[in-house]
Amino acid sequence: MQVLVTGSNGLIGSEAVLHYCELGADVTGIDNNMRAIFFGRDGDTRWNQSRLEREAQGFRHVELDIRDRAGVLGLLERNSYDLIIHCAAQPSHDLAARMPFEDFDVNAGGTLNLLEGLRRHQQSAVFILMSTNKVYGDSPNELDLVEQETRWEYADPRQHHGIDERCRIDQTTHSLFGASKTAADVMAQEYGRYFGLKVGVFRGGCLTGPQHSGVELHGFLSYLVKTAMTGNTYKIFGYKGKQVRDNIHCRDVLRAIHRFYEAPRAGEVYNLGGGRANSCSLLEAAALVEELGGGRLKTEYVDQARRGDHICYISDLRKMMSHYPGWKIEIGLREILTEMIDAWKHRPGLSH
Repeated sequence: MQVLVTGSNGLIGSEAVLHYCELGADVTGIDNNMRAIFFGRDGDTRWNQSRLEREAQGFRHVELDIRDRAGVLGLLERNSYDLIIHCAAQPSHDLAARMPFEDFDVNAGGTLNLLEGLRRHQQSAVFILMSTNKVYGDSPNELDLVEQETRWEYADPRQHHGIDERCRIDQTTHSLFGASKTAADVMAQEYGRYFGLKVGVFRGGCLTGPQHSGVELHGFLSYLVKTAMTGNTYKIFGYKGKQVRDNIHCRDVLRAIHRFYEAPRAGEVYNLGGGRANSCSLLEAAALVEELGGGRLKTEYVDQARRGDHICYISDLRKMMSHYPGWKIEIGLREILTEMIDAWKHRPGLSH
């Protein structure tokens, strides 16, 4: 089996490399450590690349920027792949506003380069786009919510399972990041539907795991754990810290990807987060980190929410589970945080 992973130094990308190498596949990873350019030293992912080169038998790293159209098309022309997992992205709302050209060129343009390479040279391959729930913009905030002691919650019991794939993606405030990811999302769907290619679009909630290089502008749980354990101060932006996110471990993401690979569809879209069971507010996450031995989080409240930020977002997973019976969330929130706390304790440079 031949697998291509973009963003292979990152959270989902590196998990994909390990997953398929363990299955005996030959895996090519594309990454150019652009996260360090976006986020500085704390966003550097070379440590993860080195780990993969040591531990992942069958892995080959390719230093390539997905904005390099000739480079991407050439790679796809010269090689044959069974599965392409596209994880590379500029992931920050705030950075997108400061770097709009870089954001759009990476998220939309880079995705188009890969999709056109798929159409020209890899039509039998399965293509996975790691999209985001930010394609919905702030439309989830239009739902009636009730304020509880530690979180915001949906007022209508019919909304218990959360946001499904029918949620509106236009006439809403996305942030420039959300807009560039929406462009990539819709383009991937179109390559699947228009050209009949095997394309799956996974709209992630909070994707997480121990190898996440979390920073203030991206990586909710990872950055929260890191901040608690280093004794630094965590800024809470609005909503009283009661904003809700659902968190999914990268291994559960890879199980979903593999199920799609085994029975692909043309241009299908799935919400993929932790669901209700793995949902928590910022306040609840901080309390759980302290309970699990990760330290007490020092906070500073900023009475201004990030524009377009979700107040309460829980992924409705029923479509994915109905199309792929047997897939479900297997790693709970407590296990996720325990694993992350342990990983931070053993990560080089923790004291910094």
